[in-house]
Amino acid sequence: MNYWLVKSDPGTYSVEDLKRDKKTTWDGIRNHQARINLNSMKTGDLVLIYHSQTDKDVRAIAKVTKQAFKDTTAEDDRWVAVELTFVKELKRYVTLTTIKADKVLAEVPLIRHTRLSVMPLSMAQYERIIELSESK
Repeated sequence: MNYWLVKSDPGTYSVEDLKRDKKTTWDGIRNHQARINLNSMKTGDLVLIYHSQTDKDVRAIAKVTKQAFKDTTAEDDRWVAVELTFVKELKRYVTLTTIKADKVLAEVPLIRHTRLSVMPLSMAQYERIIELSESK
């Protein structure tokens, strides 16, 4: 199993939207590295959902339920999408400030590659974010 983090502007599609819809097509990604990452996602992989722009925090867990397929919002067949299914909202949101201050998360792509919207996480990084979401 692999672990991922995807960023979404809550004004476009929020965790609340995913929770309501139960699943969604994660499309509209137009960054080459993000496309490589989407193509690497496998059914069953766990995905953290990060609200970008305003909130700047990790809010929920989703699961990949359909691997890369043609993104119907793109004219170019090389762009892909995946299907994500809502798993659960985090007990406590994990802020970007908290992530930046944590030694285990120092190398997380969210900090190092700020414009990347789909990024891999190591198991240790994923587990640390979950741990932070469960602490007081």
